[in-house]
Amino acid sequence: MKPLFVLLLTFILTLLTIKFKQGHYNITLSARIAMSVMLLFTAIGHFLFTEGMTMMVPDFMPFKKSIVYLTGILEVLGAIGLHIPQIKALTAWLLILFFVLMLPANIKASLETINYQKGTFDGNGLLYLWFRMPLQLLFIIWIYMSTIKST
Repeated sequence: MKPLFVLLLTFILTLLTIKFKQGHYNITLSARIAMSVMLLFTAIGHFLFTEGMTMMVPDFMPFKKSIVYLTGILEVLGAIGLHIPQIKALTAWLLILFFVLMLPANIKASLETINYQKGTFDGNGLLYLWFRMPLQLLFIIWIYMSTIKST
């Protein structure tokens, strides 16, 4: 829920700021800035809630803690890459792939009722998944529309 709030609030504030400064709306830029802020926000979680996020990594994967740190770094790089003209389309495709690849972790967190912030098994269960799956889809569409389609 927090990433969605960060995404939408940043989008609205950026959209209004650009309108005020430039006299027109720039929806695609505002959307990319909002996605970048959201990615930076979620990346912080990889470093603050490492133990809980490690619990989300599927069991067959080795080096779980390293994967959590790496995905946090990838989110930071993705946030930056969305604003570099030469690589923003590639970054967008890689972020879409990233969001698809995160689905198994979200499914595991749901099925095992993982609370990644506490590192416990008292999370929201299937409720988390029913919210998270459409949210991942929103992120994918958001990136596609604001970066790939607009290029």
